[in-house]
Amino acid sequence: MAGLEGVDQPRERGGATAARWVPAPEDERTAEALRLYGNPAEDDARLPSRPESAAVARRLTQWVVLRHWQLTPQIAEHAVLLVSELVGNAVRHTGARVFALRLQRRRGWIRVEVRDPSRGLPCLMPVHELDTSGRGLFLVDKLSDRWGVDLAPRGKTTWFEMRVSDR
Repeated sequence: MAGLEGVDQPRERGGATAARWVPAPEDERTAEALRLYGNPAEDDARLPSRPESAAVARRLTQWVVLRHWQLTPQIAEHAVLLVSELVGNAVRHTGARVFALRLQRRRGWIRVEVRDPSRGLPCLMPVHELDTSGRGLFLVDKLSDRWGVDLAPRGKTTWFEMRVSDR
C-alpha cells in the first residue's frame, strides 16, 4: 500500500474463520446471564437477592429492550434505570433470598415486573434536593407511564409500564 511501506499490514485469512464474530466482553456477560437465568421476556429470570444482581438485571433488561424487541436506546436507558431501582428495593428491603424479573411486551406498551416474597409495600417518599437515597420510586413515578404493586398470597410484584411505538 502506498505510503505504508514497512508497516505491518493485516493478513487475509482464508476460510470461514475470517468472518467469525468475536463477542465483546459485554456480550459475553450478557450471554452468560441469559444462560444462567434465562430470557426474562420468555419466563421469570430468578436472581439471587444480592446487590450484584442489579447489574445482571440491568444487562438482561437492556438486551431484551434493544436486541430482542429492537426498541429505542432511550426506552432501554429508562427501563434499565427503573429496573435497577426496583431490584435495589427488592434486595435492600425484603429479606428475600431470590427475586424474579419479568419483561412483557404488548401492542404499544412494555411492562417490567420484579417479584419478591415480601408483602411489605414500597412507599413513594417526597424527594428533596439534597437527599442521597430514597429517590427510587420517585424516578419510577417520573419516567414510567404507570407503575404499581400487586399483592399475591405470598409476596408481591412491583411493576412499571412504558409506552412504546410499534413499528
